[in-house]
Amino acid sequence: MILEMKVPSPGESITEVEIAEWLVEDGDYVEKDQAIAEVDSDKATLELPAEESGTITLKAEEGDAVAVGAIVCLIDTSAPKPEGESSDKIVTVETKTIEATSKVVAETKETYATGAASPAAKKILAEKNIDGATIKGTGKDGRITKEDAVKAVPSMGTPLSGGNRGETRSKLSMLRRKVAERLVSAKNETAMLTTFNEVDMSPIFALRKKYKENFKEKHGVSLGFMSFFTKAVVRALEMYPAVNSMIDGKEMISYDFADISIAVSGPKGLMVPVIRNAEKLTFRGVEAEVKRLAIRARDGEITVDEMTGGTFTITNGGVFGSMLSTPIINPPQSAILGMHNIVERPIAKNGEVVIAPIMYVALSYDHRIIDGKESVGFLVAVKEALESPEELLMDNDVKKALEM
Repeated sequence: MILEMKVPSPGESITEVEIAEWLVEDGDYVEKDQAIAEVDSDKATLELPAEESGTITLKAEEGDAVAVGAIVCLIDTSAPKPEGESSDKIVTVETKTIEATSKVVAETKETYATGAASPAAKKILAEKNIDGATIKGTGKDGRITKEDAVKAVPSMGTPLSGGNRGETRSKLSMLRRKVAERLVSAKNETAMLTTFNEVDMSPIFALRKKYKENFKEKHGVSLGFMSFFTKAVVRALEMYPAVNSMIDGKEMISYDFADISIAVSGPKGLMVPVIRNAEKLTFRGVEAEVKRLAIRARDGEITVDEMTGGTFTITNGGVFGSMLSTPIINPPQSAILGMHNIVERPIAKNGEVVIAPIMYVALSYDHRIIDGKESVGFLVAVKEALESPEELLMDNDVKKALEM
């Protein structure tokens, strides 16, 4: 029986995916539920499991865009499972591969030696000051065509003797292309500004030092910085609801809940899973959800639904050593908070210069609906909460807030 495997829908509104990589070869025998391919959507990279066991016939190439519901491969479920290949056959295949590779190398050398440029190509190469001997022609017998000359890129200066001058080209994944489109869209379609402030992290350092061991022992998660920042952001969003809004045509939509997107680095690039209803979560709840989403993103198991939505984003460039940055808004949201590395710096306290762990924070916002007063006030509210966490985030009851 021939089973037609079709592209499943990775999520609502997604109409096509891209074959990022085949994990099997045409003609291989595959087991049921074995991962046979990685497919990219504009939101995530997912594995495609075999629906049945049998011999597979591929119907799409790596890099192909395939519509949801289209046939991506065939599986012959009646094919017997092979018992293994003989060593003689493996040696024969390897020998043929070596011979074929040698032939390709020889043909390539000949092409470079005999290739000549057409008159039109010569003129273009001369204008670009490019030596035709450095161009591999795609025409007959290696002839350099006008198109080859147009595509040719001038050398980046005279290379040092023995220096490497190679380059590689790789196709951007659908996920990476979608991220790029969204970032460019955010820059071009919003009136984005960034305001900055600094936070003295001493009170949070003290709380973590005193309670982190008991917190981890009781809850199984670490007491990190993200729970403090998330709680501070939720408080500030309640004070400045315009920051928790977005534009829809000629209307502004404001939300009475806080779905906080957190930017995490996954194996396929930047991913932004969402902590739903963060306003209802405790410190333990935030840390547990951050850990769960980060693990799923790292392992490539994050779903489209887990990255859809979000009313505000927090990104932490500090984990990579960033001192200061201007984060780009995650559309259609209207603001994003950037965290950075914590460095001991001299600051003034009570008329004296002291050394304290300082973090610079940045809020990028859409000036179309968020005024300077609101943006600055929001960031000051975040700063105040982080510098007075017991009073403003824990109602002066640390043990109850941490559920000790």
